[in-house]
Amino acid sequence: MKWTLSKAGRGWLLLLLVVAACSPNPYKSTNKAHKKKARLLAKQLLEFPPDQSMSSAPYWVGTTNFSMRKPNFVIIHHTAQNSCEQTLRTFTIPRTQVSAHYVICKDGTVYHMLNDYLRAHHAGVGSWGYDTDLNSSSIGIELDNNGFEYFDDRQVNSLLNLLDTLKKRHNIPTGNFIGHGDIAPTRKNDPNWRFPWKELADRGFGKWYADTTGLAVPDYFDKLTALRLIGYNTSDSIAARQSFKRHWLQDTTAGWSSEAIKILYQLSR
Repeated sequence: MKWTLSKAGRGWLLLLLVVAACSPNPYKSTNKAHKKKARLLAKQLLEFPPDQSMSSAPYWVGTTNFSMRKPNFVIIHHTAQNSCEQTLRTFTIPRTQVSAHYVICKDGTVYHMLNDYLRAHHAGVGSWGYDTDLNSSSIGIELDNNGFEYFDDRQVNSLLNLLDTLKKRHNIPTGNFIGHGDIAPTRKNDPNWRFPWKELADRGFGKWYADTTGLAVPDYFDKLTALRLIGYNTSDSIAARQSFKRHWLQDTTAGWSSEAIKILYQLSR
């Protein structure tokens, strides 16, 4: 059976095509700037050798065995802004000097803003273990959330799908899915305490703890050493403690509870 459109139907179809064609990408100009900068970086990579100041040899010898550096961490943030559009705008203004590889809106829409192999400006000053330059070793994911909201199920589902792809693509270790507040406890608290870290851990994105019922913590247990073993910078012990409790207990109260100490002990082992 041959399918045909009526005259009126053809008119509506034409109108829809015209509307679509007349709906320009609002980031057309910044996309152009993005491509220009990417071409500049590519040009710099092709300048062999880029600098002979470290060489005393009479000529340059380029190895044939190399590949791209790859990310080893995923850092999860909340945007601390009021809409996805506001965040996209912030990340496309040169003077802000902040960015992320991915932005996930409340409705689950995922914006991929930067190639995974390029360095985004999302982590700032912080550390995890001995890594003091997380911008250079991580992928940054921003979740549209002002910091005082629960995370939409559609947003979390999109995040889980994205993390699954990133973990397989880059072979990221299970323990290296962490939050901005973990690497910068004195400055940041994102993603906020409502974030479902256990749900992520159950899917293999981040470590978790087992049942602590009946667990005995020895008297010699050193909480600061345990925090450092997990990865925290303990130069501000209170900030490190609060960051730990926010991540693993969804707790923002002060001090150490017996349950928090048990969880810390188990994780540090």
